[in-house]
Amino acid sequence: MLALSHHPFLRHLPPPLSSSSSSLPSFLTPNSVKRFGAVRASMDQPAAASQVMGFPHLPPPHRDLMVDLLSTIEARLGPHLLPSVVPSDVLSFQGQGGASRGALDIRSGGQDSSVDFILESWLHCKVPSGSLNITTLFAFLKASTDAPHLLMEFIQGSPTSLILFMDLLPRKDLVLHPDYLDEFYQNTNVDKVRQELENVPQVLPYRSSSLYIRSVLSPTAVAVQINCGAEGESAMEEIMRVQLDSVAKEIMRIWLDKCARSIKQLGETERADLLRRDTLIKNKTVEIDLAANLPRLFGPDVANRVVEAIQKAYRI
Repeated sequence: MLALSHHPFLRHLPPPLSSSSSSLPSFLTPNSVKRFGAVRASMDQPAAASQVMGFPHLPPPHRDLMVDLLSTIEARLGPHLLPSVVPSDVLSFQGQGGASRGALDIRSGGQDSSVDFILESWLHCKVPSGSLNITTLFAFLKASTDAPHLLMEFIQGSPTSLILFMDLLPRKDLVLHPDYLDEFYQNTNVDKVRQELENVPQVLPYRSSSLYIRSVLSPTAVAVQINCGAEGESAMEEIMRVQLDSVAKEIMRIWLDKCARSIKQLGETERADLLRRDTLIKNKTVEIDLAANLPRLFGPDVANRVVEAIQKAYRI
């Protein structure tokens, strides 16, 4: 959700709706639920949480990738995450008339974990150009480590076009801390993944209109636009099945191996700097992204409910 307000599909949305309706019914796909259910069985709200995992509006290759990514997170970090406390009317929600639907779950890390929280969500909205699907995985770490956060966001405005952000979000100035640049970016070869993806003919670099978003991302960030045009939906699904699947899983592997379980002895000043930077990112995510755009998609009532749940999890 970090990049929600900075892509072209939201430029011509109508003003916020005046009211919202009740939570949406389950749109579960049997294969997705079956694959993810085993690793989520210990959660307090398995039936509601499965709505987040269903990804009902995505093409099969995209849905399979998201389920695989979240299953990997659960398998590696699940024992160190607390049960979800997200209200049921935020775990799944819809706008007036059902044109916009969404699901959101957030789990905080336990005391023994470097994880602050993991946010996973999907949004499906009817827009003038068709349908907009946004799937997000955002993993934030505590100040017990300076390791990067993880961002993965897929923004699909049509069956043949996609904007993609994937990054290890840096938590230090890379000019002032070249050792940090080496540890998490140079030595992990994460930039090779970006280069391989950008060699695909349908893939072009994507530059957000927001200078803030561009300043938050690392030099190795995957920020691309994929346009299959006349090649059609099957070409997009093939890219998702082959190249994007490989790239996303490799970035996930690097983050899990190098960052997610990292514990470092940090000085008081260093911890304070990390907390200040992290808090600014959390506040900006809500201020310029969610609070500004969710009301346009879901109406003020639903948007306020979702934003409040996120602020509570963010502790801001």
